[in-house]
Amino acid sequence: MEVPEAAGSRIRVLIVDDQELIRRGMELMLAMESDIEVVGQACDGVEAVEMAQRLEPDVVLMDLHMPRKGGVSATREITAARPAIRTVVLTTLDADETVFEAIRAGSRAYLLKDASERELLETVRLVHRGESMLTPQIARKVMDQFRRLLPPHRDTAPEAAPQGARVAPEVTAKTPPGPAAAVEPLTEKEEKILQLIVEGHGNRQIARAVFLAEGTVKNYVSRIMEKFHASTRTELAVMSVRRTLRE
Repeated sequence: MEVPEAAGSRIRVLIVDDQELIRRGMELMLAMESDIEVVGQACDGVEAVEMAQRLEPDVVLMDLHMPRKGGVSATREITAARPAIRTVVLTTLDADETVFEAIRAGSRAYLLKDASERELLETVRLVHRGESMLTPQIARKVMDQFRRLLPPHRDTAPEAAPQGARVAPEVTAKTPPGPAAAVEPLTEKEEKILQLIVEGHGNRQIARAVFLAEGTVKNYVSRIMEKFHASTRTELAVMSVRRTLRE
């Protein structure tokens, strides 16, 4: 298991699912981790919003399809009221519309419920550190959806854009595609790190891939965000994909 980054600071997690068995199973799994604390369980979106306001967890594990209020609406309300709370969507479905709507609502990560225990724990920790996470299959679906949102363009016909197979982004569509701001040229190393970011890798994974210290990777990411004039990694991924599709 991964060693907690800061001893004594436990990640406070709220579990939201309409199936009690799933909630209990997740709580038992998370409770075994020394750096994670389950602070509550909610059975639907209405309870999730109320408990998030009252308990102020660091991370919410959010089911999408629940009675009274679904996960997309609950995520949107929680994010609007408490931007510091990070939501991880867990679902058995991978429909394109659902994926895209959850990310637009403010979800920082999207995992299928058949994800491994290691994937779930890693995602909770990544999201708590301020990073975002999409599994490769979900990232491809978001990429496809993002491409469909682009207006007809000389280079954007599906048959004529092999770049789409190369880039599987961790993106959101909070803003529609618009005129691209001028981007300062990237170095070869920055281009490699940017590609890994849009493929959904966190700083630790990127550090291993490019043989750099994690702190050095963080500095690279900050410099790349400055060059793109992006305020978040997700916005950076959107801008990068937009640039790729227009090349």
